[in-house]
Amino acid sequence: MVTYILQRLIQAIFVIIIVTILIFLVMHLLPGDPILLILTQEQVAFTTSEQIEALRHEYGLDRALTLQYFDWLGNVLRGDLGKSIVDHTKVAASIGRSAPITLHIGILAFIISNIIGIPLGIISAARRGTWIDTVATILANLGITIPNFWLAILLVYIFALNLGWLPVFGYTSPFDNFILNTKQIILPVICLSIMPIASAARQTRSSMLEVLRQDYVRTAWSKGNSEKTVIFRHTLKNALIPVITLTGMGFSHILAGSVLIEQVFNIPGMGRLMVDAILSKDYAIVQGEILIIAAMVLLGNLLVDISYGWIDPRVRYR
Repeated sequence: MVTYILQRLIQAIFVIIIVTILIFLVMHLLPGDPILLILTQEQVAFTTSEQIEALRHEYGLDRALTLQYFDWLGNVLRGDLGKSIVDHTKVAASIGRSAPITLHIGILAFIISNIIGIPLGIISAARRGTWIDTVATILANLGITIPNFWLAILLVYIFALNLGWLPVFGYTSPFDNFILNTKQIILPVICLSIMPIASAARQTRSSMLEVLRQDYVRTAWSKGNSEKTVIFRHTLKNALIPVITLTGMGFSHILAGSVLIEQVFNIPGMGRLMVDAILSKDYAIVQGEILIIAAMVLLGNLLVDISYGWIDPRVRYR
């Protein structure tokens, strides 16, 4: 186990390095000058080319790309993600303010999607061909196809604007006002969890049906075991391996979906910070956020891989 974890960590380091190179090149090769973006129209009119070059030199943008990359990477290894070009704040501080908000909503959506999706798939497989299976399959197919940003706009129109039950936008810390926070995150959590719920239900149903056709399951039925015993003792663990894999991918989808959802609901999380940074070509924030997100996704995948051995004792790590 220890050897396997070390191997995965080494692989993760190489993946993160490749990610940093790609995002660094993409951001710096985009058209436009970030220095001109942070200046107002009046400032541009009265700023000389020498002053612009001085600003570019201050932020190290006049150096070769390779030097800029290794300089940034060296600072990252020392725990310094850099400074924002736009508002001159530390990138780590900006991410530190926005990451808990995104994780709060994302983890809730992740938990709800598994609590609802996996049991829904189990029930659908156990009642194959019945009206329950038909309804669950239709709802799962709808959940896969509905764009989360369109669903967000629809829910805002119905529950916020027409009925007035929930706030239209914003985020309040649960430590400041728990009731208001709960109302504000209901719609974002629903939007982020719909697709993972549908994916988990479909995958669980498919895996359960495949395992239910195995010989050892038929033997368990022939011994007179109850349906509950057959499903939870003989079937579920073997069927959960592909479901757990999809669950790990679902968390990354939730993080990606937060970009659109936070824009719709005006939530000051990592997704909104990312969009604002991309529009203003704030290199440091984009690079820092991509690095943090990549690390979280890799950590989630590692935890998923480790969980295989607990779910199925036949899995061995080498």
